[in-house]
Amino acid sequence: MTTTTPEYPMARAAGCPFDPPPELRELQQETPLTRVRLWDGSTPWLVTRYADQRAVLTDPRVSADMTHPTYPRQAAGGGTLSFIGMDDPEHARLRRMVGSAFAVKKVAAMRPMVQRIVDDALDEFLGGPKPADLVEGFALPVPSLVICKLLDVPYTDHGFFQDNSRTMINRDSTPEQRAEASGNLGRYLGALIASKMDDPGDDLLSRLCERIKAEELSIEQATAMAVLLLIAGHETTANMIALSTLLLLRNPDQLKLLREADDPAVASRTVEEMLRYLNITHGGRRRVALEDLEVAGQLIRKGEGLVLPNEIANRDADAFPDPDRLDITREARHHVAFGFGVHQCLGQPLARLELEVVYRTLYRRAPDLALATDFESIPFKHDGFVYGVYELPVTW
Repeated sequence: MTTTTPEYPMARAAGCPFDPPPELRELQQETPLTRVRLWDGSTPWLVTRYADQRAVLTDPRVSADMTHPTYPRQAAGGGTLSFIGMDDPEHARLRRMVGSAFAVKKVAAMRPMVQRIVDDALDEFLGGPKPADLVEGFALPVPSLVICKLLDVPYTDHGFFQDNSRTMINRDSTPEQRAEASGNLGRYLGALIASKMDDPGDDLLSRLCERIKAEELSIEQATAMAVLLLIAGHETTANMIALSTLLLLRNPDQLKLLREADDPAVASRTVEEMLRYLNITHGGRRRVALEDLEVAGQLIRKGEGLVLPNEIANRDADAFPDPDRLDITREARHHVAFGFGVHQCLGQPLARLELEVVYRTLYRRAPDLALATDFESIPFKHDGFVYGVYELPVTW
């Protein structure tokens, strides 16, 4: 039984880069609601069970407002990350302005475009020298190209926004470095938005310009939304592509099942199981209590913070039998990798589509894909709020 206040975040065990920290498992089993100590000395409540997390994320007495004085921040500095750091009704108002672009039917219509991007990227990657880095040669370009198409951001500038977004999500970045990177992206996207005010196109940034002209949105708000979409649109999916490929290479029976399946539903289930199993967003979702409430039998006082690490909720045996077994045939769509409730990830339909196309294409076109280095030599992103690998040397 844990009797001291543990530090959060917790380190993964050596040799287990795909699994949550063992301390989280211990807490989930023995003390599912406990205090943890953050970087600034604050001690919010850590919520580790799946059912408790879903209850908190749908409780109207709990706030996602990052400007709240006792909100348990992940790091010093940084803004509100646009509407995801706000509560309703302002959260809902701003979210609706971009929500239609990520509607399920709208995203489904993007499948041919995403397939072309994946095919073209593989043509270049597989036609080049080997061994090669899957991260730089394929996993990063695919989602970057997709989000650039959606926003009409020049892909030629991908190095600039990837470098700055990497700084913003690095746990070791100083507040000054994070602010500089945010400012760089803000100025870049602000200039693009300004250029589209007089010369709009058929893209998401141009639709934000319409909202600005209608005085429903300020240029600053539109820029913050664009920064959020640009970062979220490539960082998370890129890391999922590389990390899930590594996991499948370590589980050849699952890879064979996926590669040889004729039923497209197998790829869809693989997406959900990978999202459940890998959980690449680290640091836990953060909330603060606006009123006294009870969670798992414990009184949470008004103003106390809550941290909800989805990586351990998605390994809860009460929600997912035999949770530490990778099984691409399981029904895992009820995971909380995208959150739950009104703040669940806006771009999840697009992320699912990109991953499904990649899973149905990459391993068939490169049936003999293999690691080109020792597993122990692969550099994992233990220093980031988004987990993955810095590089993945492969051959075929």
